[in-house]
Amino acid sequence: MKTGLLRFAILICFLPVYAQTYGQATWTIGTDQINPNEYYGVTVANGMMGLISSPNPLEMKDIVLNGVFDTYGRGRVSNILRGFNFANLQLDVDGRRLGPKDFSNLSQEINMKEAVFISRFDYQDKISVTCSVRALRHLPFSAMVEMEIEAKKDVVISPGNVIRAPEILREVKNFYSMIDRPHVKIPLMTSVAQSPTGKHTVAASCSYLFEAHDNPALIHEEWDYDMHLVRFVKNLKAGERYRFSVVGSECSTAHYADPHNEAERLTIYAALEGRQRLISRHLAAWDDLWKSDIVIPGDEAVQRDVRFALYHLYSFVREGTAYSPSPMGLSGLGYNGHVFWDTELWMYPPLLLLHPEIARSLLEYRYERLEVAKQNARSHGYDGAMYPWESDGIGQEATPVWALTGPFEHHITGCIGWAFWKYYQVTGDKTWLRDRGWPVLKEVAAFWTSRVEKGSDGKYHIINVVAADEWAENVDDNAFTNAVAIMSLRYAVQAAAILGETPDPRWGEVAGQIAILAFPDGVTREHATYDGETIKQGDVNLLAYPLGLITDKKQIKKDLDYYEPRMSPDGPAMGHAVLSILHNRYGDSRKALELFVKGYKPNGVPPFGVMAETAGGTNPYFATGAGGMLQAVLSGFGGLEITDEGVSQVKSTIPGSWKSLTITGVGKDGRTFMVKP
Repeated sequence: MKTGLLRFAILICFLPVYAQTYGQATWTIGTDQINPNEYYGVTVANGMMGLISSPNPLEMKDIVLNGVFDTYGRGRVSNILRGFNFANLQLDVDGRRLGPKDFSNLSQEINMKEAVFISRFDYQDKISVTCSVRALRHLPFSAMVEMEIEAKKDVVISPGNVIRAPEILREVKNFYSMIDRPHVKIPLMTSVAQSPTGKHTVAASCSYLFEAHDNPALIHEEWDYDMHLVRFVKNLKAGERYRFSVVGSECSTAHYADPHNEAERLTIYAALEGRQRLISRHLAAWDDLWKSDIVIPGDEAVQRDVRFALYHLYSFVREGTAYSPSPMGLSGLGYNGHVFWDTELWMYPPLLLLHPEIARSLLEYRYERLEVAKQNARSHGYDGAMYPWESDGIGQEATPVWALTGPFEHHITGCIGWAFWKYYQVTGDKTWLRDRGWPVLKEVAAFWTSRVEKGSDGKYHIINVVAADEWAENVDDNAFTNAVAIMSLRYAVQAAAILGETPDPRWGEVAGQIAILAFPDGVTREHATYDGETIKQGDVNLLAYPLGLITDKKQIKKDLDYYEPRMSPDGPAMGHAVLSILHNRYGDSRKALELFVKGYKPNGVPPFGVMAETAGGTNPYFATGAGGMLQAVLSGFGGLEITDEGVSQVKSTIPGSWKSLTITGVGKDGRTFMVKP
């Protein structure tokens, strides 16, 4: 815990510098305190590619491509790939290649409203430089980097755009060509490689965008270490401002049959769109996303933090795909890029409330992998669909074999059934329910009816699971597992009634008889052998929220009082969010705020406060925690609930420092909900 307290102290020390230097703008997070040894980057992403910042203002640390997996690295299982890094620049000034020691007055910021990452620095008394990076929202496979240079003296500059291949890619081939037409010239620098086992081909291509009448001579250089670059030379007069852009595209055989040609086509398209049109369409796409917002006047710090969480969730997903975010989204390779319950129970609910069209993409990921889940059930001797604990590109079980969660953490299947029904409740889309929801719900129900065992007590029991509290391994009758099985069985029965289908009569019977255990004093027991030990994360309390299986307020309070002090301080961020919601339902906004802040603030790491999984952790960005945090705002302080009647609002309270809470763009009709003191 000493490490966690130290990191928290570092963050707290950082915040007043931010406030003094940049003010309390609720759309911008920035810093001029950049220590390369204590630097955890912020991500610009568009749901398909994520670009992670570095302390070097001319480079991005990594580019992560969504949906591209191959077997390498940790655990002998599939891992999401780093892609080619085409967003790197070099800059020579009067013959000197600039490096970290040359940057003075360095600052960086993320503008969340416009989804642009900006670095600024000076070099001696010669130039001031601004670099901007955008993952273009309207072009899922494309990004743009801009450099603007202000000359303070007469100087000779030589910028270069670099493509670097990460070590995991093999058989790297580099190409350079010029699309030459009478009215336009488009230089194309392209790299193509194989993934570690050769399963995928990955390709990236990029081109310069120059201002009108600016057509410098370009020089292509190929270097060892799987990199090449295109540079040019420019003479600048004192007081002159000069700007250029680089647009790049990247894809793989997970996306296109011919990624080499497609990456070049996409880059050509972007180049001919031009800088201003690219930015305008990017901004328009983000304006649409921000129509669904959370507005908290009176507390600028919390407002900024909430928007930071929203920004990340919006960045990691997109409409019209069949991709689902991993716990770390597109911020890196954490958890191998696999998909867990983190999606359905934590990230999905805020997206469902604010952007159901995006939430549908997350469900489509599970629908398209239904057949693999059915095979998984058969392999374990069960009926229906048994979804994997860690799911990869094809939906197979991708948990490393040393982790018992793979074969035993079965509640994930119930979480998926729960999520599918929630989408129908919010949208009322009966066509979707028949085509997508029902096929999944009936297979989830079939799994649970084959998974339960009837005991001598006449109850149904679920034997030998890893609990939602993952420190409880190979236990019987885990409260959350049993509860989510009950709910998903009930939802399958409801769906059948709506669609005129005939449900399996066992679904209702089993749902009514699955055991939920209790201690003699009435506290819900986490599992059959639980005896008060510290727990990793929420389990029993999830039965009250979000499942809604326990509705009696006295029972909810009894469980809350018992399990809250047993939550580990080393547990993941989202656990305290549920406790915050439950305290809010009892009108204790002070305690709710305390737990809300406790659930994310100690997890922030410098210099931007991006969220790690745990207090003192170093694996940001933890999108699961962002989902929990946002649920505490939406369903706790905001009182939003999803019922058979759609999205409704129950009585809730907000902290005294908040003048009001307004939630815009909710549900299929984009409604607005407000809470006042």
